[in-house]
Amino acid sequence: MKQVLIVEDIAETRRWLAKIVLQTYPEAEISMAETVRAAATFQGRGFDLALIDLGLPDGSGLDVLRMIQRSSPDAIKVVTTVMGDDASIVAALSAGADGYLLKETAPAVLARQLSQLSDGIPAIAPSVARRIMAHFRLTGPSAGEDAQLTERETDVLGLISRGLRNSEVAHELGIAETTVAGYIKVIYRKLGIGSRAEAAWHAYRLGLQMGRDPE
Repeated sequence: MKQVLIVEDIAETRRWLAKIVLQTYPEAEISMAETVRAAATFQGRGFDLALIDLGLPDGSGLDVLRMIQRSSPDAIKVVTTVMGDDASIVAALSAGADGYLLKETAPAVLARQLSQLSDGIPAIAPSVARRIMAHFRLTGPSAGEDAQLTERETDVLGLISRGLRNSEVAHELGIAETTVAGYIKVIYRKLGIGSRAEAAWHAYRLGLQMGRDPE
């Protein structure tokens, strides 16, 4: 990992993360940003690794994730945050995160998780991994033939997982908004789910296009 970007608004945390990165990758050149706007100035740098906080003073780290996804598609993007709730995890994965680490994790554990990136092992906090596993045990697709989505249902699933409203999905597909609502009901029934957050989990697992492009 030669080029590393750290996006974090708290100076002490930036220094702490930088120290862990240098312990893991001594040859790394580290760039730092405190805000979404500052991170935007690094577009095109070709980072190998980006550590991104979700809560930034001028916006969301999700915007940074999407920006890096476009400007440095080969970069490994790891969220580093205190937020371990399902909604934040789903949103980060949907925006293109390759890993999800919690700041409460011991430095030695963080260093080990970052070192495994070189071997292609995702950096995911153990507690987050357990939540993901528990989620799919409870909300995995129902078995049987009716769990198979049609091509149009798959299109709708991909669009709502990107955060599009029913009216926007209708516009994208050239169908009525009431028709979109009907598709969503069928998708929820087939997958055994009841929310868009759960729909995003399934879309991510199915490899559908994730992350909404900013307007």
